[in-house]
Amino acid sequence: MHVIGIDIGSLASKAVLVDEKKHIISYSIVPTGARSAAAGQDAFEKALKQAGLQPGDISYVLSTGYGRANVSVSNEQLTEITCHARGAYTLNPEVRTVIDIGGQDSKAISLTDMGDVAKFAMNDKCAAGTGRFLEVMARALEIDLADMGDLSLKSTTIVEVSSMCTVFAETEVVSLIAGSCNKEDIIAGIHRAIARRVGTMAENTGIRQQVMMTGGVAKNIGVVRALEEKLGTALLVPDEPQIVGALGAAIFALERALTANINNAG
Repeated sequence: MHVIGIDIGSLASKAVLVDEKKHIISYSIVPTGARSAAAGQDAFEKALKQAGLQPGDISYVLSTGYGRANVSVSNEQLTEITCHARGAYTLNPEVRTVIDIGGQDSKAISLTDMGDVAKFAMNDKCAAGTGRFLEVMARALEIDLADMGDLSLKSTTIVEVSSMCTVFAETEVVSLIAGSCNKEDIIAGIHRAIARRVGTMAENTGIRQQVMMTGGVAKNIGVVRALEEKLGTALLVPDEPQIVGALGAAIFALERALTANINNAG
């Protein structure tokens, strides 16, 4: 039996294909762009191709994320909060807190001992503390987004970025550059600003060990380190932190498919 979970995010769409033993057989990450339906189909087809399977080989498809209702191949939709919790718990059953920072939102989720959602907080009203915020800052600094993490670790002087409004923060960064501040120090300041905002949100949900960080921003080692310092604890980061929501969707899809098989057999 094979099932697929699809997570349609604001910047990237992910698909994860698992078998009946919950093993990840393949996954794909594609840009969402302006058409979430097309991105979902693209992610679906790429995951199939990597596994050498056809659409008819898939027993169930479950979608999540902001564009979940636009996935034509989906049998069912669930919220991203629910799917991120299940995906993180599947990767590590000791996880009790999930911090997810995506392209245009950030969220903190507290899990029960069974991996269900106990409490959550979400910032989806502005770009503060998200991947989009980092993109704007990277552009202002004239550096590659992928280099921000490593560069921030070279910081030697504390530089504070006080504003979390993307527009005001960009102006603040431009002023710091004009004041001859080192880019490495400015980037570290940006990461600390994100850690303050997201870390406070996570603390409000109640930090319980173990803590896992997911989402594309988890690939930025500077943000990870800043959050660890803010929270006073180590963060678990999956090998591919962007697919955790899609993995959770796939696990729910597997449960639905197995239940259907049992009912049909009965």
